Amino acid sequence: MWTIGHAQDHGRGTGCTVLIFPEGATASCDVRGGAPGTRETALLAPECLVEKVTAIVLSGGSARGLAAADGVMRFCEDKGWGFDTGFGIVPIIPAACLFDLSCGDPDAWPDPAMGREASISARSLEESPMGNVGAGTGATVGKYTGLERAMKSGFGWCKKVSGSLEVSAVVAVNAFGAVRDASGKFIAGALDDGKVIDPRSLFETGGVWSGWGKNTTIGVVVTNASLDKSGCRRVAIMGHTGLASAIFPVHTPFDGDTLFCAATAETSADTVLVGTMAAAAMAEAVQNAVLSARKAYGLKSALDISLVEE
Repeated sequence: MWTIGHAQDHGRGTGCTVLIFPEGATASCDVRGGAPGTRETALLAPECLVEKVTAIVLSGGSARGLAAADGVMRFCEDKGWGFDTGFGIVPIIPAACLFDLSCGDPDAWPDPAMGREASISARSLEESPMGNVGAGTGATVGKYTGLERAMKSGFGWCKKVSGSLEVSAVVAVNAFGAVRDASGKFIAGALDDGKVIDPRSLFETGGVWSGWGKNTTIGVVVTNASLDKSGCRRVAIMGHTGLASAIFPVHTPFDGDTLFCAATAETSADTVLVGTMAAAAMAEAVQNAVLSARKAYGLKSALDISLVEE
């Protein structure tokens, strides 16, 4: 059984989320954003040797936050979980980070101690909170007209079930673009007089969008299906469809959008079905991330807007 844990510093506006696979999970990833920050993603390519990962880390703090994975590695090493090299156990722990230095304290980022704390706190997905937790602690959304109009976002998850097949999506939403619900209505993004600015309105004005690397949506699809690394990569690719349906614009030069897929091999399932469910779960997880967020660091949340509308 896999577990998920969070650790955060609410006062300084950063945190990390850890998914742990004690028995290992086949995994791969797909990077679609133009400004990614990652660790150990090259070995997830189907042609590379190592088949299984021990844990996956999603972290705030930009590139410095990748250090949280060191604490997760030590935790897993102490448990005896990892790749047996013949000369000792080496936990395989890919990671991706998002830029939250503009929200809270720019001198704060997840360190190895925070990564270990998240590992110790790991529980089942159903016990995981959403909103201002873990990698979503300092997450914001809607920076296409500048950070001053952005909204508070966070961490979200969604689980889909079809018979014995389970497909879960977890995501920290720190997007440059705006987030919309299933009807297409924008529910979080750049604010103007309490309303979300439709990013498409900038087409008419020819406004210049800028926001280097201050964004990034990072997430993981976890399934109990039996998939090889090629299958996991395909599911990660299909999972990005979920991001594209919930976030606009997405995969910009200013985002480091990265999705992992991990498969625990407990049941058989067609890759197309897993990928389709992954896309649906990821879209809902993104929406849950912004709908569960609470105002912080001077930024309003989707909840504040809904209260105004009521």
